[in-house]
Amino acid sequence: MAENPDAPSSNKAFVPLENNPEVMSHLVHQLGLPPTFGFTDVYSIDEPDLLAFVPRPSHALLLVFPVSPSFEAARIAEDTPLSEYNGSGPSEPIMWFKQTIRNACGLIGLLHAVSNGEPRKHVIPGSDLEKLLRDAEPLRPVERADLLYESKALESAHADAAKLGDTTAPQAEDNVDLHFVAFVKGEDGRLWELDGRRKGPLERGRLSQDEDALSERALEMGVRRFLKREAEGGNPDLRFSLVSLGPVFD
Repeated sequence: MAENPDAPSSNKAFVPLENNPEVMSHLVHQLGLPPTFGFTDVYSIDEPDLLAFVPRPSHALLLVFPVSPSFEAARIAEDTPLSEYNGSGPSEPIMWFKQTIRNACGLIGLLHAVSNGEPRKHVIPGSDLEKLLRDAEPLRPVERADLLYESKALESAHADAAKLGDTTAPQAEDNVDLHFVAFVKGEDGRLWELDGRRKGPLERGRLSQDEDALSERALEMGVRRFLKREAEGGNPDLRFSLVSLGPVFD
């Protein structure tokens, strides 16, 4: 249902993750992404000098922002005519996860970032993440969401990471107005907006082989498009933060 996409209040809740590169990197490394990948703050999407500090290529961006009336109106307008996504299997253009755990949008964003494109090729064999993705791939979205919901390894890793960060974490049962969305360059070069509160994955355009998630075209189709829509929708509170998943250099 486009009008109320949130997990039911009776569902279990996780302590919200802080959008902090150390927290995010800790969690994906604990799950099974090698330490050659990690998250980095993106302090500007317009100033070349600040962008130069971000390791490239950027495989995925995690955008966190306050859920606003303008965002919800745009979401409903775009999602209402769409059918519920029902893809599964290795022929899927992108792996997408429906969110059914409350306050777990950061975790869902992380999974979207590491389950697709280049990072997925490097998931450590035999790790919790490798097993989770292997089990999730043949499932339809509802069954895939159930797999995440019941995963003890995922819950344990998330709880460990949620203790980290620079600020005191909210309680799991708190209502949190911040939301995570992932922009991911898929294996086929398409840019996808992946959000577990939506009806499915949203294709935003095609990128060339040498364009990553932080390239000018990707930003125009993804983060800048999002911020422009918010501004045009009358949102006076354009707070957001952004992290990039990319290589870690010694």
